[in-house]
Amino acid sequence: MLDVFITSRVRRKIVIVYAKYPDFKTHVRGLAKLIKEDPGNIQRELQRLEKSGFLSVSKHGNSKIYSTNKQFPIFKELQNIVIKSQQHQGAHRKQSSDDV
Repeated sequence: MLDVFITSRVRRKIVIVYAKYPDFKTHVRGLAKLIKEDPGNIQRELQRLEKSGFLSVSKHGNSKIYSTNKQFPIFKELQNIVIKSQQHQGAHRKQSSDDV
């Protein structure tokens, strides 16, 4: 369902992770392993999300650590959309398997 509103697959995965787990912090490579996407694409999307204010960044040595900006104006609404979207997907999958 989120794919209708967030057309970038990589950005959608990142938003889901950070909205669902607001205390999650990681660097580009850690996130790449988690969501199984190319680090270059992830870095580009993280920069866009940081620029928008959704993510915060801090330096740890030579690494940038990204975390959710809980003060983002529509954070709670976005978090609710992500959770509801995933619940809807889960219910849809269960219904499909019950039909079989």
